[in-house]
Amino acid sequence: MLALDRITKTFMAGQAAEVRALDDMNLTVADGDFVTVIGSNGAGKSTLLKTIVGLAMPESGRVMLDGRDITREPVHRRAGLFGRIAQDPNDSTCAGMTIEENLAMAAKRGQPRWLRQAVTPQLRESFRAALAETGLGLENRLDTRMGLLSGGQRQTIALLMATLAGPRLLLLDEHLAALDPKTAELVMGLTDRLVAERRLTTLMITHNMADAIRWGSRLVMMHRGRIIFEAAGSAKSELTVAGLVRKFHEAGSDLADDRLLLA
Repeated sequence: MLALDRITKTFMAGQAAEVRALDDMNLTVADGDFVTVIGSNGAGKSTLLKTIVGLAMPESGRVMLDGRDITREPVHRRAGLFGRIAQDPNDSTCAGMTIEENLAMAAKRGQPRWLRQAVTPQLRESFRAALAETGLGLENRLDTRMGLLSGGQRQTIALLMATLAGPRLLLLDEHLAALDPKTAELVMGLTDRLVAERRLTTLMITHNMADAIRWGSRLVMMHRGRIIFEAAGSAKSELTVAGLVRKFHEAGSDLADDRLLLA
């Protein structure tokens, strides 16, 4: 369903601080796959997602979605194809808008928008139903501004927003990293349920090696802009954190990344 064909992306090209974020990278994702992506800082994980959605334009290579080349398509034309959640809850929601206004905007992702009422009674009831399933009591706070909610509440709503319009691909860029362990477990449980119920093809970046093993159907390890290891099915379920650490060392990484080790 998704294919990245020999993608290369360089930042500050020709300068002393030049960084090769993606280095002739290849990746294919089948329809329905739930892929966890792990790697130390600078491995190219976030650049990978930005390249898919059009926020980072590669120097070479192609991004193919459902057999169509979208490499040069602008961000707004890809908007209806992807649901994306950033690490910071503030980046995925609008603090000055209410819960229902945020959800209404997300429901129209990739669709024409006209000068008319965005939140209809029918939409409001669907929002209440979706929020009730989170167990956070937010279904009774539709008129509350997002900026008044906790990070976990905002990230939960961001997850609903990312999946409302039925994206072809769900992209999760360390969406648990800013949450405390208890809230992260809640949000990840909801993530797993929505992915399964809606059969969403998903790419999830994480610094947590245990999460990378526990969740999803396939694990991809990145290092210096390349994929250095993959595991799926029974091979993935048999992985251990210690085994992943060995893979990093075999790739020449000294794992000088506190976030990865502490996670």
